[in-house]
Amino acid sequence: PALWLAEGWDKVASGELAQPFYWRQLDDGSWHEFTLHGLLPLDPARPVTHVSLYEADAYARWCGARLPTECEWEFAARQASIEVGRFHPGAAAGAGLTQMFGAVWQWTSSSYAPYPGYAPAPGAIGEYNGKFMVNQYVLRGSSCATPSGHARASYRNFFPAGARWQFTGIRLAR
Repeated sequence: PALWLAEGWDKVASGELAQPFYWRQLDDGSWHEFTLHGLLPLDPARPVTHVSLYEADAYARWCGARLPTECEWEFAARQASIEVGRFHPGAAAGAGLTQMFGAVWQWTSSSYAPYPGYAPAPGAIGEYNGKFMVNQYVLRGSSCATPSGHARASYRNFFPAGARWQFTGIRLAR
């Protein structure tokens, strides 16, 4: 319980959260993951996918790390290459920061709120629509299922803390 945000721990205690969303343990005890290619043996070298903010945050604490703020994430990603063309995230290759784009949407510790000083144009409906800016957290990067036009360092995705869809994953900061 010390590693979890309170609402996340409630979901663990109720049995709602036990493992990433598409992981399955077979009768023989082996772990598999349901992917766009069907049920495959779990590959520990691939990024974990389909986790909530609660799971990402608890894992970061367990590792002695934290989730980055969206500002930290964007600063780190400013020189990253955009990777596309896969149907499931692959293992990272190379040194330094990899898979900033094209693998998983990465949870940040930032709530989805307007940038300081932002004011919407009168009558505008769009990315900064105030009615969606409640109980949401920012994800950055892009996933293997994201349209290429959304894969840029400045793009802000947002989901509720309990969301586990669209290849949500983890990036650690220290």
